[in-house]
Parts: sequence; structure tokens; C-alpha cells
Amino acid sequence: MNALARLRDAIFDPLDREDWILPTLARFVFAAVFLIYFWNSAMTKLGGSISGLFSPSFNAFAQILPKGAEAVSYDITQASLFQKAVILAGTWAEFILPALIVIGLLTRLAAIGMIGFVIVQSLTDIYGHNTAVGAWFDNLADGVILDQRAMWILLLLILVFKGPGPISVDRLLGGARPY
Repeated sequence: MNALARLRDAIFDPLDREDWILPTLARFVFAAVFLIYFWNSAMTKLGGSISGLFSPSFNAFAQILPKGAEAVSYDITQASLFQKAVILAGTWAEFILPALIVIGLLTRLAAIGMIGFVIVQSLTDIYGHNTAVGAWFDNLADGVILDQRAMWILLLLILVFKGPGPISVDRLLGGARPY
């Protein structure tokens, strides 16, 4: 038994000391899987024009506040000031937060912001767009909300707890931790 424990320690102790691997891989996987997903989603909210960054479009209204948009027959001019602010904040968040995570700038804060974004996105999908929630422990790994979004949040939690890793702007700017 001692030989088995020594073998395990010989293999895994070096990995325990390599604190940079997990956050670096988390940012790489985020870039590979989610950067284009979120940016494409944000592009649909612009309404075909860069002015969508400053003036909410019909598409953004329908996607972010579907029940509110439906209540006014999808007329963006009838959106309240608060609704417009929410729409613009959501659109900006889809561009800015993923970019911050990928380059590793304000990574922990951006990851917390993305977790909040994913929660709001999930609630909008469930209550606004009537998307199936799915269920955990149901042998279906592709459940739209519970299964997939739990994995997304786990990936982001790695960045919250471990930081961005050494290959990041945070590291270049000399954050308190080396990574």
C-alpha cells in the first residue's frame, strides 16, 4: 500500500504545485467555446448597425426583454428608459466581459460578471422564451439550461478562485498574486 501511495504522490504532487495550468486552460477553453458564441449573440442585438451599441435595437429588445417587447408589439420606441438601459448593458456585457476574460484583464471581476450574465440569460431563456429547463441526474448531458449552464458557471468559477494564470494582462500589470 505504501508503494502505491508513493507512486500516486510521485505522479500528482508536481501537478499540485502547478497552480497556473487550470486557470490558463479555463481561459483557453472559454475563448475556444464561448468568445464567438457571445460575440455573435451580441452582434444580433446591434440590429445591423454599430449604433445598436448606443441605441437599443428591436432585436435586442426581443431577445433581452421578450415579455416586455411583446407587450408593446415589439416597438422599441415604447421601451422605458430602464428597459433601454438594461438592453444596452446586456449588449455591452456580451462584448466586453468575454473579451476581458480572454485577454486576462480584470479576470476575476469579469468572470463574476459573466456568472451573473449567465444566470440572467438562463432566467430570460426559461421565463421569457419558455426554454426547457432540463434536469440534473437525468442521464442527458445536453440539457439546455441546468446541465449546460452549470458547466459554463463551473468554468467561470475556476477563474474566480484561481485567477487568470500567468499568460494574462493581469499578470503583466503586476497583480498581487503572480497568477
